[in-house]
Amino acid sequence: MGGPHPAVAHVRSAVRPGLRSSARPVLVAVSGGADSLALAAAVAFEAPRAGVPAGAVTVDHGLQPGSAERAASTAELLRGLGLDPVRVVAVDVGTGGGPEAAARTARHAALSAEAAAHGARVALGHTLDDQAETVLLGLGRGSGPRSVAGMVADRPPWWRPLLGVRRATTRAACTALGLPVWDDPWNTDPALRRARLRAEVLPLLEDVLGGGVAPALARTADLLREDLDALDALAAGHLARLADPAGLPAAGLAALPAALRRRVLRGWLRDGGVPDLQAVHLTAVDALVAAWRGQGPVTLPGGAEALRASGRLVLRPAGSPGGRAGSAPDPEEQRT
Repeated sequence: MGGPHPAVAHVRSAVRPGLRSSARPVLVAVSGGADSLALAAAVAFEAPRAGVPAGAVTVDHGLQPGSAERAASTAELLRGLGLDPVRVVAVDVGTGGGPEAAARTARHAALSAEAAAHGARVALGHTLDDQAETVLLGLGRGSGPRSVAGMVADRPPWWRPLLGVRRATTRAACTALGLPVWDDPWNTDPALRRARLRAEVLPLLEDVLGGGVAPALARTADLLREDLDALDALAAGHLARLADPAGLPAAGLAALPAALRRRVLRGWLRDGGVPDLQAVHLTAVDALVAAWRGQGPVTLPGGAEALRASGRLVLRPAGSPGGRAGSAPDPEEQRT
């Protein structure tokens, strides 16, 4: 008797280590597309063998005709695979950031709530091809090395075991298992940036560069993530050493390379409760150290302020009157 189809075996092999490394329950997020269906089938097969409870969630965004019926039929298919519990969650999609971003925000909020309710990890069907597209999007936006480093395989509650698996493999697995695949029309809509990357940009790069582009982009993301994780760990150590209730010493920060200094500042501001920190805010706070000319406080998201006083960086909470005792600007520091 022969074994499973090679594509089926490949997807099962991808999920097996993650299931064996943790006894925490798993919920597979399933849209009905090939990637998430292949993942669901593999988890349904491997989870009982690993002794891990496994269910599924399908999110009804309500954005396309027949979405409720499609979600219900997907849920029945998942129950037939042996997953339990299987939940259908309807969400209200807003308008912020465009349709893709709004749908993603609503979906992630729903999946996060399900993960918390069941004490579970959420398995997502992102593939190597999705990773390559994410790297290209990050490059095009110029939004920093973390975006170019792509998606992380395991960052609770999110688990992405298929980041080393090609999209063609998941589709072949579904065909071999006789699973009915739903192809989301958004995936081929030229009005959406990721769809155009998929249909136009990556095939062109493959042609010009002679193939292997998607694996190369994914490999670049892995290597860059290793470097970034090392820098973040070093920065955390410097923050622990430098920070105290009076703030951060400007001289100690100035001695650090820019890549470490900005990470220390980002950690300090986040620890101080500053929400939605953007590059423009971080650059302005960094200038209090690296380009000090006696400038005034930097206004931050949420209403807090960062300022330099008496040789230290101080975070003034939102709504605080005028500043803290002892935080008057140092006359020596105000000289240009």
